[in-house]
Amino acid sequence: MATLAQTYMSLVDLFKGTENDRIAAVIEVLHQAHGIIGDFIAMECNMGCTHRHTIRTGLPTGAWGALYQGIPQSKSDRQQVDDTTGFYEQSGQIDCRLLELAPDRNAFRMQESYAHYEAMNQEIATGFFYHSTDSAPEKFKGLGARYGTIGGSGAGNQIVDGGGTGSDNMSIWFVTHGANDTCVLYPKGTKAGLEHEDMGRQRVLDSSSNPYYVEEDIYRWHFGVAVKDWRNNARIANIDQSLLAAGSVDLYGFMRNAYYKLQTRRVGKVDGQQGIGRTVIYCNRDALEALDALATNQGASDNFTRLRPMEIEGQEVLTYRGLPIRETDALLNTEAQIT
Repeated sequence: MATLAQTYMSLVDLFKGTENDRIAAVIEVLHQAHGIIGDFIAMECNMGCTHRHTIRTGLPTGAWGALYQGIPQSKSDRQQVDDTTGFYEQSGQIDCRLLELAPDRNAFRMQESYAHYEAMNQEIATGFFYHSTDSAPEKFKGLGARYGTIGGSGAGNQIVDGGGTGSDNMSIWFVTHGANDTCVLYPKGTKAGLEHEDMGRQRVLDSSSNPYYVEEDIYRWHFGVAVKDWRNNARIANIDQSLLAAGSVDLYGFMRNAYYKLQTRRVGKVDGQQGIGRTVIYCNRDALEALDALATNQGASDNFTRLRPMEIEGQEVLTYRGLPIRETDALLNTEAQIT
């Protein structure tokens, strides 16, 4: 019975979802601030469930000439990178006999669908930063798996080490969204975003193989991530939570370090044929509060490089050096130290 109560809608759920014979407006205390979902730039995969893009890794070489000497041949070098997608699914079934007791069966089903939407949003937002195909091949490769080792000749150069150790660290991310920067993927021939399919009345069997009828909803999200130019993102990693709370972390110094690692800072918002990329900063509540506290304590004499409210697309948001800051609960305070 305990399993049933956790998996299927019951009379208790129905009564909790109604007020005075009407479907209640549920207070979504489990709702989280994702911040990032609305910034995604979606791209259809060019190879089924896989997207292949080509990166130039080397330029042709030349030589100073002399009379009666030829010209050495040279060429550029390229590397192809494949990014894969996965699909995340949920299923909801409600006994038709229970729905007959609901004041408004459609409203009751939609009320439950909102919870599925929220759960899937949380999974995708978390996965964007933390999923790895190395540990879970059925998922997709998130940003943390790409920017997970400090130094080297690639994405590791885009990491600022906050100095924290142990497993109580957090990160702040600078992410440039764009078709040639960082984009999210969906398989060829499918749709981008969360899909909800009303399966209608279904005949199912209980544990004793006896039939009964439910109304079923299926929720599915095909999702992947492609980072086409790793130079346009930056990560401030290893920010110690306890030191941050104590005010002993030079957070704005780290922000400055990360900002100057961005290639987009030099080429501007439009880079010739590279198209338009939009850089956004993501942090969790504790990091944003610490930034606010530092800006308040040190005054507003340098409000360009510190937090500043700006109107972007009709909404007032906090910015750093003109870059919007999004608060997201997807970023944790329990990250292990990366080296």
